[in-house]
Amino acid sequence: MSLNEILGSAMSGLAASQAGLRSVSNNIANVGTPGYARERVTQTTGVTAGRVNGVTIGEPSRIADRFLEATVYRRAGDMGSADVTSSYLDRLQSLLGAPGAEYGLPSRLDAINASAVAMTGTQASAQTVAGFTANVQDAITSIGQLGSDVDGLKADVQSEVVQSVDRINGLLVRINDLNGSVARLEGTGHSSAGVEDQRMSALEELSGMMKVTVRQQPDGRVAIDTASGIPLLDNRLRQLSMPESGGSTAQTTYPVISLRFADTNNGPGAATGDKLDSASVGGKLGGLIDLRDRALPAFTEKLGVLFTGLSQTLNAVSNAGTTVPAPTQLAGRPSAMTGADRLGFTGSAVFAVTKASGELVASTTIDFSAMPATASLDDAVAAINAGLGGAATASFTGGVLSITASGGGNGVVIAQDPTKPSDRGGVGFSQYFGMNDMVRSAASPLVPSGFKASDPHGFAAGQTSDIVLRDTSGRALTSYKMTGTVGGTFGDLVTQLNASPLGKFGSFAMDDKGRVQFAANANVQGATLAVASDSTNRLGTGQSFSSIVQLTGASSGVATAGVRPDILATPAKLGLARFQTGTAIGAKALGAGDNRGATAFVDQLAGTVDLGKDGIISTGARAAGLFGNTGLAASQATSSLADATARRDDAVNRRDSFSGVNIDEELSNMVVLQSSYSAAARVITTASQMYDTLLSMIR
Repeated sequence: MSLNEILGSAMSGLAASQAGLRSVSNNIANVGTPGYARERVTQTTGVTAGRVNGVTIGEPSRIADRFLEATVYRRAGDMGSADVTSSYLDRLQSLLGAPGAEYGLPSRLDAINASAVAMTGTQASAQTVAGFTANVQDAITSIGQLGSDVDGLKADVQSEVVQSVDRINGLLVRINDLNGSVARLEGTGHSSAGVEDQRMSALEELSGMMKVTVRQQPDGRVAIDTASGIPLLDNRLRQLSMPESGGSTAQTTYPVISLRFADTNNGPGAATGDKLDSASVGGKLGGLIDLRDRALPAFTEKLGVLFTGLSQTLNAVSNAGTTVPAPTQLAGRPSAMTGADRLGFTGSAVFAVTKASGELVASTTIDFSAMPATASLDDAVAAINAGLGGAATASFTGGVLSITASGGGNGVVIAQDPTKPSDRGGVGFSQYFGMNDMVRSAASPLVPSGFKASDPHGFAAGQTSDIVLRDTSGRALTSYKMTGTVGGTFGDLVTQLNASPLGKFGSFAMDDKGRVQFAANANVQGATLAVASDSTNRLGTGQSFSSIVQLTGASSGVATAGVRPDILATPAKLGLARFQTGTAIGAKALGAGDNRGATAFVDQLAGTVDLGKDGIISTGARAAGLFGNTGLAASQATSSLADATARRDDAVNRRDSFSGVNIDEELSNMVVLQSSYSAAARVITTASQMYDTLLSMIR
């Protein structure tokens, strides 16, 4: 080997040692930098004309394992979803109030039972009755407020969805730009380690926002797909697009997130035809969509069912009772019926007029079963008037039934026949029309309609009901705008729904109480209906299709509900007495000390109520199930977050243990490189001395 070759080899050794020391120094300087992967300089044996000629130095490269990085991406998505779910379910649980909290909804419902028991004394005092009515009002207000609060949570979730979409778009643009930088650097033979570190950090954040699959490309770029295989970034960049939806307002349905090719300004361009419409998108975005479209609407639905059961329970008792003296007039709530509608009652009801002292003035028992099948509500009103013989006058105007006593001081009473009580839709005559309701709502009749399939639906042309069907993940399977133009009866509406796209996933049927229920097919068990909007109005009564047939719990009318104002103002108007049927004219049918209604409230609250698709269950059991399931879901979400965090942290530790900087290892490398540098320097010194010796010999 010539002296020139020796010097060349030594110089290349010096350069290699210097490059290695620079990498070690850079590694030590970034020992605490998140996402930094240590660098190493590649060295190969230099060969010229078949002879070894020193060391060839490559560009610094990242020490990283793409499989460990992919594991971090997967687990970051799980953690992102668990984190946002746990956060919102904790907020939802806090709205219910802690167990035993004075102002929580569970305590307010317990207070109703306690105050009902307090009324069962020898003679209910004004204070105990006032306490009972106030507790009922407080509970209904709490249910309504809770519904509003949940709507607020949905609005917050939607706002975060919009923010998440914007952040995802920003990260995709950044990764696309970094892709270009990596490809250019690698194409020109330069190190892309620093740019790849930045790209990895952006990918980790993106994977927390939504589940993605990252694929390495030969030119150094990465391609990104969603968990379901929809491309987000390959040769072309995509952007998520979401139309404006009024993020500050809770809605039943929201615009679907679609994918568009990015234009020259990295904004949304032409549509790709792909959509992200379910929680399967994963990550934070998937968790938010699941909360918005499944978890929170399901809670609202169950809350509405709870109110329906409570109102029916309380009104069943209040309509069976009366005050002493009886009220001069009984005025019902607006119903979905008109005077020409089929009466549809079976059994018998007693209509009576009493004096202020309780003596019976007039009484008539109307046997609805004995009336013709074609009898209308107007026929029943006429029968009541004929039976009372002018002692009181019944009328049905504007959807409201009222009965007014004649003569000063007389009052009106309606009671069930003890042997064959009246019934339509599972409730008695008085409760059906709300003649002596304790609880009322401006948006719902609060009772099953009792309509049959052959009854006219009464909805005008142009009135529609938008119905959405969602699976258990909250994804919209299909939707349908029901117009009611196929036929004029409720049966025709059911037929129309079964023939619609909704019918491909299950069947609609009208039960014997007039409720329309949906039975999902086996492959979509758990699918639920939601009413996005409903402009139907039956014959001008103000009652919509969804509220009449009790299609969902969300149409329960709790938002406009409350204890009847006159009862709140004067609790004595809550009738706790019971009319004594079979009393002779002139005999006492009402007694001032009668307190049987208080005991009836206690018994009825402990009893069951038919809630259709939600089963026959007591109000207390329904409330316990709602609160228990909500608490369980929040607890499970917290546990899932802890598990997901531990798995993500483990993946990060494994990745960093492979690619992260170890000070001891770097110091060891530094010693080796310093020794290598010294050795190369000694070779150069020796070669220099050899040159000097040769030159001296020539001289």
